[in-house]
Amino acid sequence: MAARECSIANALGVIGERWSLLALREVMLGRRRFAQIAANTGASRDILTARLRKLVEHGVLAKEQYELHPPRYEYVLTDAGRALQPILHQLMEWGDKYVTEGPAPTVWEHSCGTELHTETVCRHCGEPFGTGEMTLVRLGGVPR
Repeated sequence: MAARECSIANALGVIGERWSLLALREVMLGRRRFAQIAANTGASRDILTARLRKLVEHGVLAKEQYELHPPRYEYVLTDAGRALQPILHQLMEWGDKYVTEGPAPTVWEHSCGTELHTETVCRHCGEPFGTGEMTLVRLGGVPR
């Protein structure tokens, strides 16, 4: 039996591994060089190298040379990587609420000056949504 065609599964194939997500977290925090990313994720060098390579291959990160001799590179977010920022922020907030004991270890402030908390809303009407406000229209490319 074939697995269901699903964009969640496709996305997880690119970013759905612990070290990939933690590497993205570090780049989003401004740690762009391999040694910085490695130090702050705890990933072994070989695993981190493989995860960063995959993120670059899939266009989530780009490698930019910052030194010629010897050649050294840093990782920067692409448009696809920047699009993951609110998703990782929501994952962090979920972890703060349901997994982390005590106060949140990381707090972000929005440009308006208040603590940042994200909310997913309908692009059309602007209303927040949850499972009670959604209706499945197509599943696996087949209209329901």
